[in-house]
Amino acid sequence: MNLNSHLFQRMFHLPPPVTRDLVVEHDLRVPMRDGAVLLADRWAPKTGGDGLPTALIRVPYGRAGTAVGPMVRPLAERGFQVLIQSTRGTFGSDGPFDPLRCERDDGLDTLDWVIKQPWFGDSMILSGGSYLGFVQWAVADAVPPQVKAMIPLVSESALTLEFLRSDGFSLETPFNWGVMVAGQEGRFAMPRQLLGAKKTLHALSTLPLSQADTAALGHRYEYIQDILTHPTDDPFWSAADHRHRVADITVPASVIGGWYDIFLPGQLRDYRVLQDTGRSTPLRLTVGPWPHTSLEVGGLSAREAVDFGLALCRGEQPAERAPVRLFVMGEGKWRDFPSWPPPGYAPQRFHLRPGAALATEPPPADAAPDGYRYDPADPTPALGGARMSFAAKAGSVDQTKLEARPDVLTYTTSVLDQDVEVIGEVSAEIFFRSSLPYADVFVRLCDVDEKGRSVNVCDGLISLTDADELTRATVRLWPTAYRFKRGHRIRVQISSGAFPRYNRNPGTGEPRATATTLRAADQQVFHDLERPSAIILPVRQAA
Repeated sequence: MNLNSHLFQRMFHLPPPVTRDLVVEHDLRVPMRDGAVLLADRWAPKTGGDGLPTALIRVPYGRAGTAVGPMVRPLAERGFQVLIQSTRGTFGSDGPFDPLRCERDDGLDTLDWVIKQPWFGDSMILSGGSYLGFVQWAVADAVPPQVKAMIPLVSESALTLEFLRSDGFSLETPFNWGVMVAGQEGRFAMPRQLLGAKKTLHALSTLPLSQADTAALGHRYEYIQDILTHPTDDPFWSAADHRHRVADITVPASVIGGWYDIFLPGQLRDYRVLQDTGRSTPLRLTVGPWPHTSLEVGGLSAREAVDFGLALCRGEQPAERAPVRLFVMGEGKWRDFPSWPPPGYAPQRFHLRPGAALATEPPPADAAPDGYRYDPADPTPALGGARMSFAAKAGSVDQTKLEARPDVLTYTTSVLDQDVEVIGEVSAEIFFRSSLPYADVFVRLCDVDEKGRSVNVCDGLISLTDADELTRATVRLWPTAYRFKRGHRIRVQISSGAFPRYNRNPGTGEPRATATTLRAADQQVFHDLERPSAIILPVRQAA
């Protein structure tokens, strides 16, 4: 009896397998156009594996161990043969590892090799999450006709580029990922990463940031230096940006995301392009209440590979369901919709008002601004939300301690006399002025229950370069699906940081890699009739 097989079946709520008796061919050599050779393992049933549909998984994290089993075994037991390949420069594949920038050519070369193998049948799917999803977006517009479906989860077509914006550098995720992959092939890599999580967290406070990789790893690491010196629009990243390819994708897709996932905005952007072009058919979107690393995401991926991908490989239509399936937080239920964003939700302004109030009524004409002092030497901390860190909790977190800080403003509605349902894109317009030209505006939407406990729903940040002048800061928050229940209150937090998720703004305008001086600033938030700061929520309209 294979204990892992039974464990995965129970953990992921999978149907019984066709077989639990598998064989693995190791170190298959896959040639690339430039002469490099990438290694792959083929998992298949011990008997009858040749000719089955192939699930292709391209991964930079290795082809063995506990991280791989949950991705591969459930598929190989349920009608697929699975080819798992180490991307360039990782775990025996020729290198060096140049994250994100080689996956277009390498992915297309791999597909060309697979369809020529004697064990290949006539159909294939692409599967995997995060980086494993990005490699799908990199090739999906040019796949051969044998590819019948793609199932990218918690991923998008311009992976990490959202983090590197000049107007909002999200430091934590790309830095932590860089530290992880830098040491992933050493002995006891995972225990060492877990034990070193606090050291990595401390390294994020290093000045200048160009020395943070040495503080965490003991040496410089090229990828970390790249994220510090090349912003999103730098031509350096052009080979890692596949947003322009999405409109040409015709392969059926089942896209899976999480409301607290680090890649959600880009993933929903990609889905909407597929939806609007109508070329990818059938097309599904599923978003649950998950952060980036979640067992539920992996389980749903395996089920979709069987229910969606395997059906298409066999020339059948997947089971009928709505195009969009969303978990509505607060309500705690899955709901089906015809599109993203769903129809019937109109933008409604909830205005910041005097006395820390929040209401749909416009603010008074003569309200005085609120103020706080932001000190990057004691930066406003990140708490929950869309994070990827061994040292910090992601998702929904009690905000009590954060909201007690003097550098965090809160604005709260009166007790709701009826449910308020918010589904779609969320944004804020904050009229803001700083004593310094360089400042950040961080906005967070929260739900306050009957006992006064505040939990985060979604948030976002923008960096300003003319903040010493009165500025209307437009902040794009994470999309969400949330029902604020009757008896609860809606709250908005305003601050100037969420460190280390976002890099602390030093207030000087120095480049992020070399900044060494930290300057505190006095911030003002305006909420009068001429400067009506507000959060804009997509609210369901009465029938």
